[in-house]
Amino acid sequence: MTPVQKRIHQAAMQLFAEKGVGDITVSELAQVAGVARGTIYNNLSSVESLFEEVAGQLSAEMNRRVVNSADPQLDPAQRLANGIRFYIRRAHDEPQWGSFITRYASSNKTLQKLWSGPPVHDVLSGIAQSRYSFPEEQLTSVMSLIGGAVLAAMLLVLEGHKTWRVAGSETTELVLRALGIAPEEARSIALQELPPLAAAD
Repeated sequence: MTPVQKRIHQAAMQLFAEKGVGDITVSELAQVAGVARGTIYNNLSSVESLFEEVAGQLSAEMNRRVVNSADPQLDPAQRLANGIRFYIRRAHDEPQWGSFITRYASSNKTLQKLWSGPPVHDVLSGIAQSRYSFPEEQLTSVMSLIGGAVLAAMLLVLEGHKTWRVAGSETTELVLRALGIAPEEARSIALQELPPLAAAD
């Protein structure tokens, strides 16, 4: 995307998080983005498709950043743990992003791709390496459990109930235990130092 398109998407994400889908106007979007109304029309295929464009861009961007942050040879349980904590930390670092994700990720099909990329690969790798003790036919339910746990932890952070470090480590520990990792190891993995999240493209 061009710098102007990035500004428009950032403004749209903020407004969608605050007001909801269908409740923003071109004038509001232009004002928050700091551009003219004509610039909005020139950079969007349609205002009606903006939400899906923003959701798709956010999903793809976060998946790329998580993948680029992990050594492919890293233990799949540690990769999954890091991925969980990346989401929770980003909700702290970028509250508007976190608010958008927690508001829409459980119901929007485009945003549900957040849970169908790197997390699925890490869980499948863990199964292949006998790191987890659940049958593969339960994979869909496992991914739902992980997604729900991450969204709930993000809300705890956004609402000030827990710090991102505590919410991230506790959620990670509980998820790993649910997948079959022994309690002591799950806690150790969850408390490992979190590497930086790779920069956006």
